[in-house]
Amino acid sequence: MRPILLLGKDGQVGWELQRSLAPLAPLVALGRSECDVGEFDALREAVRRVRPRVIVNAAAYTAVDRAEQDRELAFRVNAGAPGVLAEEARSLDIPLIHYSTDYVFDGEKAESYVETDAAHPQSVYGSSKLAGEHAIAATAARAIVFRTSWVFGERGGNFVRTILRLAKERDSLRVVADQFGAPTPAALIADVTAHAIARLDRDGWPSRADLYHLAAGGPVSWHAFAVAIVAAARALGFELRLRPEAIEAIATEQYPLPAKRPKNSRMNCARLEARYSLVLPGWETYLQRMLRALRACENQNR
Repeated sequence: MRPILLLGKDGQVGWELQRSLAPLAPLVALGRSECDVGEFDALREAVRRVRPRVIVNAAAYTAVDRAEQDRELAFRVNAGAPGVLAEEARSLDIPLIHYSTDYVFDGEKAESYVETDAAHPQSVYGSSKLAGEHAIAATAARAIVFRTSWVFGERGGNFVRTILRLAKERDSLRVVADQFGAPTPAALIADVTAHAIARLDRDGWPSRADLYHLAAGGPVSWHAFAVAIVAAARALGFELRLRPEAIEAIATEQYPLPAKRPKNSRMNCARLEARYSLVLPGWETYLQRMLRALRACENQNR
């Protein structure tokens, strides 16, 4: 059986994809040291050497604020590389799965975003990810693009790990309370991806690029998410200086950052749920699972 080619194996989503994709087929998983997706010749060579049955691209430039000063690299990785992969996928007549972001929206809509809503990114990062979507669509490759939001997991840097670190160092914290979205576990993204591949192998892949929103249930503000993290961590025995009630809710304007964030990152996932017979769960159970794993590591390292 021809393998699945996974790019970006060491990121949050890529790490979980190694687990979820392994039962489907032989897996060739490459990280940046094995294949830098920003080097297009090497990227093409890797695809042609592996000759996979499916390409799954979890590689991305995700330093949202740094991208404001590093536009060329952000676009090379987030727009150029997906375009190259889509060209190779079409040439080999194989499908491609790619991941995009809630940052393609400006956050001004009152309701949750659907796939057909107009994209209007407010940052270099968001613009580069939208350009990646367009690059894939322009090739007419058989592709699935999953837009997701507020990704967290045991691997890599993310909001949960940042809050835990700060909670060990500080007695008080200020967190933005007027940006809303759905914290989405990397494990959930990986599991949905594996489920989609299995269904599409059975039912047939789309003839052109198809777009779905993929986010956990239960949108919250960053402030509410931070409170939930600290409360859950304390209940599990983490030694934290910070108490949930000491987390102050502030406005976006009180915490300026180089890249503008959408205030509304809520995404409607009904199309994905209907197409793949899914019910996307809330993020709370995954947060508990992540915290228990981190707590176990802490205990082992003592």
